Amino acid sequence: MAVLKRLLIVLGLAVTPLLVGLLFTYDIIKIEWISFMEIQPSFRTQEDPLPLPARSVPIQGAAYIPELGAPINPIPADEASLQRGKTQYEINCQICHGATGRGNGPFAVFLQPRKPVSLLEGRPVTLSDGELFMTITNGVEGAMPSLIQNLPEPQMRWDVVNYVRSLQKQANP
Repeated sequence: MAVLKRLLIVLGLAVTPLLVGLLFTYDIIKIEWISFMEIQPSFRTQEDPLPLPARSVPIQGAAYIPELGAPINPIPADEASLQRGKTQYEINCQICHGATGRGNGPFAVFLQPRKPVSLLEGRPVTLSDGELFMTITNGVEGAMPSLIQNLPEPQMRWDVVNYVRSLQKQANP
């Protein structure tokens, strides 16, 4: 019994520095442990994507180049575009701007201190299609989020622009 006790004590004394050494290397020195999901050093979990290089063009083509001014609407406001725009508007915009675009959506009461603007009067009516497209793409600082992730294809944003224009025509005949 005494021999077994001594053996456990000796093993405990031998294993303890090993365990402390492993914890030290992992926590302090940050030695990379093998990970089956990522073996390359160029990517870390929860790492933000790198910003695009200056003056680069996305693979789906340039949507906007600052030196050229606001883009011109390439999508005709036909029935198909208006239907697609209505669908995207209902999914992405209606919660704040409301079904008719008056800025009275169900989420609008929670937005403080700035309420969503009415799309049927004021500045949104005077903006060009390209400026409206850029507002949807980039958002408005402190007021509206960028919708480029929700509407990744430029055609989707142009369809929303066409639908907003149809709402404006219905409100101001």
